[in-house]
Amino acid sequence: MSESKVAVLYQKSQAPVKDGILKPMKPGGYSDSGADIAFSLQDKNISIITPVEQPSVDQDYDWVFPDDVDGIETALAKGANTFWLNTVLYEGHPIQSYIGKVEIVGQRPGDTDKYDDKLFANNLLRKNNLPVPDSFVIDADNKHNYRLEFSFPVVAKPIRGRGSQGVSLANNQLALDKILQEMFDADLYGTAVYVEPYLQGQEVTLTVMPPGSYFIDERMVIKDKHWSLPTVKRFNHENGIAPYNGVVAIVNNSAVLEESEENSAAVLLVSHECAQAGSIINSKAPIRIDCRADDQGKYFLFDLNMKPNMTGASRPHRMDQDSLTALAARAIGWEFGSLLTNMLAQKWS
Repeated sequence: MSESKVAVLYQKSQAPVKDGILKPMKPGGYSDSGADIAFSLQDKNISIITPVEQPSVDQDYDWVFPDDVDGIETALAKGANTFWLNTVLYEGHPIQSYIGKVEIVGQRPGDTDKYDDKLFANNLLRKNNLPVPDSFVIDADNKHNYRLEFSFPVVAKPIRGRGSQGVSLANNQLALDKILQEMFDADLYGTAVYVEPYLQGQEVTLTVMPPGSYFIDERMVIKDKHWSLPTVKRFNHENGIAPYNGVVAIVNNSAVLEESEENSAAVLLVSHECAQAGSIINSKAPIRIDCRADDQGKYFLFDLNMKPNMTGASRPHRMDQDSLTALAARAIGWEFGSLLTNMLAQKWS
């Protein structure tokens, strides 16, 4: 195909309920990070298709198209041949009708549909001998009549979550019952809640990149399998949980590990295990895996995110908005724009 002419899609509306489980929609549907992406790619002299002729740097929706048929068709009519799927995907998403006719940056919709389900994803990783914490699902029908298979403290979270939104720590039965009641009453996440033991050690997150050709240290590097960017540690937790990035900017509670810790046996192992997880699900674009150590220092993979938040310090009013993936990329010499051009190079059709 000729030169990439990229249209960035954002999530226009709530993803459909799947087996009673709901994935909450981010306000704005990732239009903010979509605008960061489009602006930064344009700054790298990539041809960007936008809804308006002269997009304003501080107007998110000037840069991105809604991910419905009308939005996709409008972008095509304006000349787009590559779609950047900065949106929540699912089986039957409108973009599926266009796969094979355009090039794609992002995941396959059916894959996201499967692996966004924490229960399914974590069971799959366990079956492949990767370290995942024990888990237990409590549904609305047995919220007063369940027996935990592990001891407190525990973490309760949505089965199809988004970052740390809706994630809570419970130190005892009374606290867990209150959390469950609040989650079911809010009706934001559906009819079941995922519960796992709380791990006491350090929390880290790893971005896993797909195989491909990457420009690193001013030379082309071929990666023939999934690989992990440098490890980012999380700190300044609130009641044991990393605060949601919509409330606290990532740069205020996260940092790339020092080289000595990055090269420690425990971190090298979990970095390798996260790359293995990427291979198991055959991700087509970056994924982010959150991990936490137990009191012995062994890391467990507890949350596989098919669509990492992809905000970046690019537009003048958002210079504190690097995402976890953008932070990790800087550690190998990629500023936000370089991360994006390397992602674009892995487009598929």
